[in-house]
Amino acid sequence: MSWQPKPLPYQTELETRRVLKILPDAHRALAELKGVAQSIPKQDILINTLSIQEAKDSSEVENIVTTHDEVYRASIALDKIASSQAKEVQNYVSAMKKGYELIKKYNCLTINHIKQIQEILEKNTAGFRKVPGTNLKNQKTGEIVYTPPQDFNTIQKLMDNLESYINEAERLDIDHLIKLALFHFQFESIHPFYDGNGRTGRILNILYLIQYNLLDTPILYLSRYIVEHKSDYYKLLQAVRDHDNWEDYIVFMITAITQTSKETLKMVRNIKEAMADFKIKLRSNYKFYSQDLLNHLFKQPYTKIEFLERELDVSRVTAAGYLNQLADGGLLDKYKLGRSNYYVNHNVLKALHQNT
Repeated sequence: MSWQPKPLPYQTELETRRVLKILPDAHRALAELKGVAQSIPKQDILINTLSIQEAKDSSEVENIVTTHDEVYRASIALDKIASSQAKEVQNYVSAMKKGYELIKKYNCLTINHIKQIQEILEKNTAGFRKVPGTNLKNQKTGEIVYTPPQDFNTIQKLMDNLESYINEAERLDIDHLIKLALFHFQFESIHPFYDGNGRTGRILNILYLIQYNLLDTPILYLSRYIVEHKSDYYKLLQAVRDHDNWEDYIVFMITAITQTSKETLKMVRNIKEAMADFKIKLRSNYKFYSQDLLNHLFKQPYTKIEFLERELDVSRVTAAGYLNQLADGGLLDKYKLGRSNYYVNHNVLKALHQNT
């Protein structure tokens, strides 16, 4: 019989010298990211913008490829033009926000929470797999490389065990980043759902960091690293199953956290600088300047008149006047779609893609 996951914790050496050597840099990078993120006046700005970046790349791991423009247009409900791929990314953003809401309210990750996240992601309520036949294949050759548990009762027992492992710190007294790598491997190996396991697992990674106060908000841009090293990621997961090679896999995950923390830190600083620059131009040239207006234009880089009308509690005429004046002054770009207009703050987009 092929390798099958067993209940956690695995009785194996995880805290090797090589792993312990790289942990301090990862924790420093996370701490710095957490600190700088707190300096942004409105956390929704980071959650909205960076969750879309994360969602796009996490979906790309599963070969769901779309453009930033498509995703942002979908975010302002231009459904007639949104591709199915863009809608998938929007589902990811919604699932991430639901997970964040749950972790902030309950400070734990239960099976029920995980199911809620997956339901939003996949738009179904199928729950854990009840029908055998799921296999993981080599994406290039189509060869079956791993067959996860096929029996519903086995899946349920393993997920019960995983729930305890995530929420009971005393179950395994090791560094949380090593523990994250272990539970991520276990979740992907159980593969409990019919679909969306990879994306659900990557959402859980970020929520785990929030649960244990390593981050405050779901802004770690982790999936880009996995996209860039996709082949290695899958090989290392399988190497644990085939050869019990934990060290290389754990090093990969900790390195991913370190590198993406540093890259996300640059994005947060870019956003902060772009906001400061935009604020000076807005306050100096427009009598209708307000902090709420500034926050909205960075929280919602693609916006419409009705969005601003609702956000600022002003009339439609007033909201349209604000946006049109900003477009005329070059601070926003105005686009026509059918009978309506939408407005784009390209300062946000430049900040996200600068130095990447």
